Amino acid sequence: MPDEPEQDLDLELTSPLVPLFVITNGRALPPDHEYEHTTLVMAAQDASAAARTLSPEAGQVMDLVADGFLSVAEVAGHTHLPLGIVRILLAQLEEDSLILVRRPIPRAERVDRELVSAVLEGLKNRFGA
Repeated sequence: MPDEPEQDLDLELTSPLVPLFVITNGRALPPDHEYEHTTLVMAAQDASAAARTLSPEAGQVMDLVADGFLSVAEVAGHTHLPLGIVRILLAQLEEDSLILVRRPIPRAERVDRELVSAVLEGLKNRFGA
């Protein structure tokens, strides 16, 4: 039996010879999908069947988030892909309903100091302190 050519199993689309826009199919990040570093993502429950048809990079992201929530920064760190590319992949996966996204809780707005002081004074007058 002649020697069959060995396939390089380590060869992926993320090699330095392939531009990053090939990974995202030339997509840009849509404005309504702004993922912060702390946004948490998790695979949807019924995503395993559809995940088989994904690109290798999107499949790798799905494998990472299959067991629970990971932040966008953690996904980028584990995949060794730039954060922008990971955001585009996540946007595509969210559009396909393959992942669940939990955006960070927004920071509280500035508190009106006069209102807080008035409440504090009222509590002191009522309960004595």
